[in-house]
This record gives sequence, C-alpha cells and structure tokens, in this order.
Amino acid sequence: MLEVFNKEQSTIVYPTDNPYLNGGWRPLDTEWTASTPDLKVIGEIPKDLAGLYIRNGHNPIHESIGRYHPYDGDGMLHAIRFRDGQATYRNRWIRTTGFFAEKAAGKSLWPGIIEPRRGTRRGWGSIGAMKDNAGTDVIVHAGRVLAAMSQCSEPYRLDPDTLETLGPDESWARRLMPQGICSHFKVDEHTNEMTIFNFGEQAPYMHYGVVDARNQLVHFEPIELPGPRWPHDLGMTEHYSILHDLPLFFDPEALKKGGHRLKFHRDVPSRFGIIPRFGTNRDVRWFEAQPCYLLHLSNSYEDGDEIVMDGCIQYQPIPDLSGLPHDGYARIIKMTSLHDKQTRMHRWRFNLKTGQTHEEDLDEQVTEFPMINGLYNGRPYRYSYNAIPQKGFWLLDGLKKFDLQTGRTQTYMMEPGCHVSEAPFAPRIVAKEEDDGYLISFITNVNTGKGECAIFDARDITVGPVCRIILPDHIPTGAHAYWAPESMLSGSSTSQAQA
Repeated sequence: MLEVFNKEQSTIVYPTDNPYLNGGWRPLDTEWTASTPDLKVIGEIPKDLAGLYIRNGHNPIHESIGRYHPYDGDGMLHAIRFRDGQATYRNRWIRTTGFFAEKAAGKSLWPGIIEPRRGTRRGWGSIGAMKDNAGTDVIVHAGRVLAAMSQCSEPYRLDPDTLETLGPDESWARRLMPQGICSHFKVDEHTNEMTIFNFGEQAPYMHYGVVDARNQLVHFEPIELPGPRWPHDLGMTEHYSILHDLPLFFDPEALKKGGHRLKFHRDVPSRFGIIPRFGTNRDVRWFEAQPCYLLHLSNSYEDGDEIVMDGCIQYQPIPDLSGLPHDGYARIIKMTSLHDKQTRMHRWRFNLKTGQTHEEDLDEQVTEFPMINGLYNGRPYRYSYNAIPQKGFWLLDGLKKFDLQTGRTQTYMMEPGCHVSEAPFAPRIVAKEEDDGYLISFITNVNTGKGECAIFDARDITVGPVCRIILPDHIPTGAHAYWAPESMLSGSSTSQAQA
C-alpha cells in the first residue's frame, strides 16, 4: 500500500529565511499511509520486532503571526507498526481545537511562544496565549496514544492503529483545566499507572497526579511553589515521583506587566521535590542542588536510602546573547543550541535519611533526548541511549549508548545531511537482558528528500542500522518518541480504554 490520506493547503510563504522552516525542519503538507512491500527496505526488518514506534513533532500549516519558533507548529505524529517482519507507516496531524479553527479560517489565529502579546483570543498553555498544538510528547497508555505540548495543553487521545484524533481524554481532561497536562508524563510498565503534572502562572503553580491502568484519574494534588515556574520533566521511581522547581523562570517584574522574559536566576538553587506516588503537598521533601535547568531525564530509581535521578543537565540554560539582534533568528538558534547550553549526562542522589544531595557529571560530551528500556523505567537500570546534537543548531547527528555500570560508551554518527530522531528501545519478542533489542529512529534525510526509519541493534550501535525503511516523503526533525510493545496494543484501543 502507498496512498495519500490527505493533503493540506499550506499558507507558508517561501522563500523564507527562517531556518526552522527549511532543510531538516521543512514541514510536510501531506499525510500518507504506506506499508511493505511497497516501501523499499534496505536490509531486513527483524521478525522478532513487534509493536509501534511513534514520534511527535511540530509541522506548521499556516504562516505564523510574528516570528515562527520551532515549538509553535501543529503537532504531527509519525508512526510505524512492526509485525512478522512487515511494517506499516502513517503520519497524521493531531487535530486539536486550534487545528480545526485555523483550518476553517485558512490562516494562523494564535501567536507563538516568542510573541504571546500578539494574541487576540483565548489561548492554551501555561502562558494562556498559544494554540494548543499537542506537538511535543507522545506515549501509549490504556490502549490509546496520548499527546500534549510542553507548555501544558489538553491531553489528546488518538487511535494507535489509524492515528485518528479522538479528542481530549474523555475520562479526566476536564479535571485538569485550565492548565491541562504538561508533556513528559511517565508510564510504569509494571503497574500501567501514569504520573502527570502541570504548571501555570496562578497559585499554587503546579499540580501532580496519577492516572491508573483503567484510565481513571485517581490522584490529583496541588503543589505549592514559591512562584510561577517553567519545569519540563518529571521523575518517577517505583514508589516516588520527583518534582522540579528550577531557577529558569519568567522575570517576576516583567511578568507583573504581562511580559514573558525567561531569566536564569543564578543565585537561586535548584529544588527537587520527592513525593510518594500517591502523596500530597505536605508529603513533599524538597532537596536543593546547584542552579541549573533540566529538560529531559534518562531514568530515576530507588537505591537504599537514596533516590537516584539521571538526566541531561544544562549549566548555561540561557547562553550569552550579547551582540545578537532582537529580530531575526540568531537569538532563537542560540537559545535552542544544546552545545551553548552546556548539556551533558548528570546524576543527582537525594538521601532520604540525611536530606543531603550529591551530584556529579556522568559524561563530558553534549548529549540529550535520553531513552531507556521501558521495563526499567523507575527501576535500577544499566543503559541509556542518547542523541548527539549538531553543534550550533537544533538537529541530531548521532546516537550514544551509555553503559552506566562499566562506564563504557558506544557512538554512531549519521552521514552528513542525515539526522536522527529520539530513539526509543524496542525489546526483542523473547528478550532476556536489558539491551536485548533494537533502537528505532526516524531519519531526516535532506540529501534524498525521503524520510527513513532506521533500526539499530541495541547491543552494538557502532555497526549502524541493520535495516533502513525508505518512506514516501520527507520527515521533518521532531520532538519526542515512544515504543509501545505489542502487549500495549493487543485488541482494539477503544475496548482497552473502556475496559
């Protein structure tokens, strides 16, 4: 099968000097459905691979109001389903309320993250002015896909087989309003519970919750913070969650006047709140650490009296912007450059007995977008699979495997013009060890103009992909990805969600 499902009329004006609308970021205007044998396969699709690889990302349709930022575009999912050595690919926009409104208007109706003051109507997100694009994170929980954006949005559910947008979650979306849900919800594959959080500009500034295996919001608590914050991730262990209160947040004086200017407060320590999975605000134990910012965690787990949290620290979350003009895109490029942010793998240890924090770098190389074997999420683990960003620009040029037990690493770099996506781990059907499986990544290939799906042997990524599936169209670089094994997908998604 190789067919066009839908084509949208883009109003983006070309040529444009916006680097996030060209090259590896060039958006699509077409939704496809394609499957083997009509998809070209270089190598052989492993027969012991069964499940769904799905990736979210921003794919704008309309010319933006003001300068376009890569967080602004309409959410689009790319997914490929593996079974019996065969593969089926789909890409679909997440049809949010904002998507439908702008489709009807034939133009953008909301500004983006850079210029929220241009907004003239009710918006979504913690700022309250953006379109709900649901374009950042994606997982599978309770038999359905869940997608949301990092600035908080409604929790959009989609069918994992067809990628049809089913709308905000019928069971609990309304209980989270007005902030909704932040990206980086965590699924415990042993209990199928999902931990969630949101944040906003009104007290208490954060909420934390748990959705159970039957998709019921069984726990939702206000969390008191000193003021409006800008967290991005949430830690999860077998019995605890880890809340983030970091010193990168809007300048308080500017915020009083309606301005949203992020500032790194170097004299304010980072705080991490350890809360029992079903704890309340009064149960949170706050631990202080060096000032930093933190986008993405690799994993967290319990080790005796300590909670261990591994992730990609940013020592310089706001790089030096002096000399750069306020208009144009040089400042955005600098602000999104992970090299300029001095990002690297880091470990925090929070001692529940002494109340002390110990932290250390685990590596000196700039890496981000860490992924692990999902069965080890929240448990002691050995391997983290990170992406290697391009220096000076937001594209991912390679993969790095960390063996946190021995300290050894493996690296694979793509050829020039090819860029990886976040690469989740997919276990073999009969896997017996933590790294017995594959890494799967969508490849943005600006040389050929055709996207690819690359499959790596997770035990040795240095040999490169064991299989490359050539897709029918370009794939823009994206945000977060997820691997859902067949056990999460068995039966219809609707029947699982309603069970």
